[in-house]
Amino acid sequence: METVTVIGAGLAGCEAAWQLARRGVAVELHEMKPAKKSPAHHSGDFAELVCSNSLRSDELTNAVGLLKEELRRCGSLILRCADRHRVEAGGALAVDREGFSAAVTEAVRSHPHITVVEGELERVPETGQVIVATGPLTSDALAGSIRDFLGGEDYLSFFDAAAPLVSFESVDMTRAWFASRYDKGSADYINCALSEGEYRAFWEALTTAQEAPVHGFEDKGVFEGCMPVEVMARRGFDTLRYGPLKPKGLRDPRTGAEPYAVVQLRRDNAQGSVYNLVGFQTHLKFPEQKRVFSMIPALEGAEFLRYGVMHRNTYLNSPKLLDRYYRVRRCPRVMFAGQITGVEGYVESTASGLLCATELARRLLGKPPVDFPDLTALGALAGYISNASVADFQPMNINFGLLPPLDRRVKGKREKNAAISQRALEALARLDIE
Repeated sequence: METVTVIGAGLAGCEAAWQLARRGVAVELHEMKPAKKSPAHHSGDFAELVCSNSLRSDELTNAVGLLKEELRRCGSLILRCADRHRVEAGGALAVDREGFSAAVTEAVRSHPHITVVEGELERVPETGQVIVATGPLTSDALAGSIRDFLGGEDYLSFFDAAAPLVSFESVDMTRAWFASRYDKGSADYINCALSEGEYRAFWEALTTAQEAPVHGFEDKGVFEGCMPVEVMARRGFDTLRYGPLKPKGLRDPRTGAEPYAVVQLRRDNAQGSVYNLVGFQTHLKFPEQKRVFSMIPALEGAEFLRYGVMHRNTYLNSPKLLDRYYRVRRCPRVMFAGQITGVEGYVESTASGLLCATELARRLLGKPPVDFPDLTALGALAGYISNASVADFQPMNINFGLLPPLDRRVKGKREKNAAISQRALEALARLDIE
């Protein structure tokens, strides 16, 4: 049986390599780190996350919670490692990022059917089975090769952002408190209240702060799911108060009243020594981030362990290029996985890696493909990126709108979502995925 080339050791590439290897297929996994890193890379480990809560909700009333449960039931390496390195975050699956990446790296490097080849691969191999999982920060050389391989098909681009990190010991807890909204789950968030005057001063500083130069960046081109906080603030004085700074469901124990606005901090590691500013993705200059974010009362003396950064994301016009197994239609030996396909988010990237590798392994083993139906989140996501009727293709997180509606009326949004999830898991259980 031939060896499969997987390019890129992010979440999609590691998941793809693992799914192939556990079925007995030999894999050669190419990763440019540690010799070369993208602006979003900080360590030499595989499967890096930009924040502890990158895997988002773990509840079945949320579409990404359903997708994670499907991945668990399909034997996902990424979900296994995430579950083992979970940190408390209410209803979300938050992880100790360093522990998580180290676990994925160890599992992949130690598998007898996976050979890791360090160094940048600059061209799409001309022969053999290939999965390209280089992510949204594909190197210029390989991006040019992919463009040539696809016949000059244009890429679409957007910009992504990561939030700043602060040390817990530098947060002024006399002006902040632990709580989850509506007291749901454990008190996992640090809440930093702002009065109306404090919020106004913060908003004015934020909307006029200097941004770092990002070539081609425009507000209208920002992907809505990861909008920089300063861009959101410029849309109106109250936009943040109805978004990441909403005070609803929180009461300041010092006053017993709901604050005018609240900035939430979420634990970023298992030790609880590092916290990220929830919803504060940004591309302000670093000195401006220090100046403006220190205007939040509880962060007046905060130690910023990492400032927010912006980086380029690129993705394919997948509906014109790929089928529902993430194969290139005109050359099925080459497949793509991860955010380069236009699936948005780490969980979705993992899902694409699992699905395409499952299909490829079965093909190499002489088995029929697994037809993940649109009733499942896995199938619905694959259906979205391969739907040739999509006119203006944009990156998409998994959402219940991608799955078919129920054939019966269910009262209540949470109840309806739970019913959709139950239907999906029942459909998944009927499949032979090994």
